[in-house]
Amino acid sequence: MNPSFAIYVQDLHKDFGDTYAVQGVDFQVRSGEIFSLLGPNGAGKSTTISMLSCLLRPTRGDALIMGKSITREPQQVKESLGVVPQDIALYPDLSARENLMFWGKMYGLRGAALKARVDEVLEIVGLTNNAKGRIERFSGGMKRRINIGAALLHRPEVLILDEPTVGIDPQSRRSILDNVKELNRQGMTVLYTSHYMEEVAELSDHIAIMDRGKIIAAGTHDELVKIVGEFDRLDLTTNQPAEQVVDCWRTVPGVQSISVNDGVISALVEDSNVVLPDLFEAAAGIGARITSVDIQEPNLESVFIHLTGRALRD
Repeated sequence: MNPSFAIYVQDLHKDFGDTYAVQGVDFQVRSGEIFSLLGPNGAGKSTTISMLSCLLRPTRGDALIMGKSITREPQQVKESLGVVPQDIALYPDLSARENLMFWGKMYGLRGAALKARVDEVLEIVGLTNNAKGRIERFSGGMKRRINIGAALLHRPEVLILDEPTVGIDPQSRRSILDNVKELNRQGMTVLYTSHYMEEVAELSDHIAIMDRGKIIAAGTHDELVKIVGEFDRLDLTTNQPAEQVVDCWRTVPGVQSISVNDGVISALVEDSNVVLPDLFEAAAGIGARITSVDIQEPNLESVFIHLTGRALRD
């Protein structure tokens, strides 16, 4: 293994009977970088994380984390990892400090060293003043910050975060993203999964886009966006059901791909100046009217639409 890679994943598979959750995933994470897996729910991100965390054994394939195999050396892998699961892994009837003390003992910390490290972690996640509060009374964002804190207690070399900002308020999301960036600035390697493209674009040195158990594209943000760099993205709404309009727009010349998300139709087109009048005409032909048009710069959502024909949140 190249020593510059903290994580080296090769041909990773996970089958559940006839369901192929992860199909031949390959990627590498360099030491000291933030690497993100971006994809919709059900893409296989959490299953991949569970295998890398040694919670699930791969059907075939392997991965090295800090040079240790997840199939042959799972205990050594676990010692180098801090894992923040998507579900909150805390005891609701204990305080924030009590939860961290418990998890610190699970990592082998004791006495003054444990107490000092819990104090440090509370400071890192910005919850020193809430240390005595019971978890059951915390907001969703505060719970997720303590969840992250529990993964930091043993000073892991690699931090894995699985959808850490799902279902929380914008202020807590901002705090978590800033925490991740600061931990990385201090030298920690981070593997981050999300279906929020804005987070991934902000955080990541490298990104792998997952869909239906496979990685369909990988690179830096700029490299991925160049995949659709020659196309314009149109976000449109109409006065008719979006699905009905989409059917007639798929055949309009110059439309490369099209999808619907929350009633908004997103289309990648070769030249918006040429294609947009044709979209108006095609809509009118079925009795529909375009009610809004927004011309967007290509982004990671555009890349996903181009590669799959669906929006990230479909």
